[in-house]
Amino acid sequence: MKVEVLTVEEVLPVRHAVLWPNEPVAFCRVAEDDAGEHFGVRQNGEVICVASVFFEGDSARLRKFATKVECQGQGVGSLVLEFLIAHVRERGVRRFWFDARASATAFYERFGFVVDGERFYKHGVAYYRMSRVL
Repeated sequence: MKVEVLTVEEVLPVRHAVLWPNEPVAFCRVAEDDAGEHFGVRQNGEVICVASVFFEGDSARLRKFATKVECQGQGVGSLVLEFLIAHVRERGVRRFWFDARASATAFYERFGFVVDGERFYKHGVAYYRMSRVL
């Protein structure tokens, strides 16, 4: 498996299926999508994991990181996150950050990310801001 560059249209179905299946697909778009970089992994030609990165100065934000439920626990997300850490570091990023679902914080901590601040909610889902200095 390898990480490849994808289009917004290619990442949207996975974002929708994994993150917000009870909302319209348009809910899974972010205003900055056209300025972001979108990545993913395919298995048998089907996109199974996606992530988007948005750059601002010497920081980068990870958004809409999702792996199809049936493909979770197989190392695909870890492969993508390792790729993204190296990618943003090569671009000169000093701080890599995101809003993580509370249920996923242990996953991100394995990669050196730490919780910044208190728990908050988006659309009824608990999140923590997490970051890592590169």
